[in-house]
Amino acid sequence: MAWAALILAGCSEIFGVLAMNKIARKKTIGAYALLFFGFGLSFSLLSYAMESIPMGTAYAVWTGIGTCGGTLLGMFMFGESKDWRRILFIAMIISAAVGLKLLT
Repeated sequence: MAWAALILAGCSEIFGVLAMNKIARKKTIGAYALLFFGFGLSFSLLSYAMESIPMGTAYAVWTGIGTCGGTLLGMFMFGESKDWRRILFIAMIISAAVGLKLLT
């Protein structure tokens, strides 16, 4: 259950990042609500996951999901570069997170 919470925490962080982008473009109540909801849920689920998963592993996986998700979001929703090197390094981050899961 802790791993599911950790994955959901990483996905919630992506919503927070999306909200930061929306706020940078146009400040709306909905964007601020999404920001607080996304990061609040993310931190809550990360805290729960860290009760069972070692801190270093949980934090690395959480930031990896957020980093990859934010980058992919930028690539597909906001027209950022889809250079093969970016995709390679995203794959490496995901591989590292899977490796940490297999070792924990």
